[in-house]
Amino acid sequence: MSQRIILVVLDGLNHAVGHHAMGYLNALCEAGRATYHSLDCELPAMSRPLYECLLTGRRPVDSGVVHNEVVRRSHEVSLFDLAVGQGRRTAAAAYHWVSELYLEAPFDRTRHRFHQNEKSAIQAGLFYWRDHYPDDHLFSDAEMMRQLQGPDFLLVHSMNIDDSGHRHGADSAQYRNAARHADVALADYLPRWREAGYQIVVTADHGMNADRSHSGTLPEERHVPLWTLGEGFTNQRLDGLRQTELCGTLATLMGLKHTKAYHEALLAPEILERPDVQTAHIAPHDHEGIEQ
Repeated sequence: MSQRIILVVLDGLNHAVGHHAMGYLNALCEAGRATYHSLDCELPAMSRPLYECLLTGRRPVDSGVVHNEVVRRSHEVSLFDLAVGQGRRTAAAAYHWVSELYLEAPFDRTRHRFHQNEKSAIQAGLFYWRDHYPDDHLFSDAEMMRQLQGPDFLLVHSMNIDDSGHRHGADSAQYRNAARHADVALADYLPRWREAGYQIVVTADHGMNADRSHSGTLPEERHVPLWTLGEGFTNQRLDGLRQTELCGTLATLMGLKHTKAYHEALLAPEILERPDVQTAHIAPHDHEGIEQ
């Protein structure tokens, strides 16, 4: 049976703070209702390149989106494209760079803030452009999109943690408290999303360093958390996941035909036993044959 997915991207949240500051998410893990994993993001550890990586499975050096000033439509096949192309519904409540990657660039706030088009990769979207746009507002936006549109794949992308990190650095009360605030806000929505039958992934694009920046190879810049909620995922904690495999893994869970790399061990065994999964995908960790 195909699944519906919500992907929550907490921009700029590094592993260390995610591991100790997200009390609600970690409470779900202790209760056996979520599982905590971790991974190293691809390089450069920057936002726009890693949105593209998370949503297409392509490394920045392969996608060509190698820094935040590459303002253009994606050249890759995204999870949005796969879903719409196979009759599934998509939506996003996200920072405007997502609109530029998968709808139209450059972003025009007078025309592109609200989006509705059944033929586009993101069929319904609500986009913001201020990094301090409140996370609790963003999660409310996402819930409105879910209720109105009933998407099979919903992207929820918040910026307050990253914004606090750039203002104050990773070793600051402000950065840690921004993570705590996001965790508290998510506590109002994760239960209702699970009750509605969604499989949920909560992760980050990249981390943050003490210099109030990110883009390099320091562990605090690259090492990020990943929580999974739902019976479609394994309940065994995994380390060493590849960020390039998340798109294919979610496509597999949704029952979509694709040729993207995916991570078998992240999925529950019964998902992999479906007949369509046996023939629709390349071998895990094999990056040959990914859509160009």
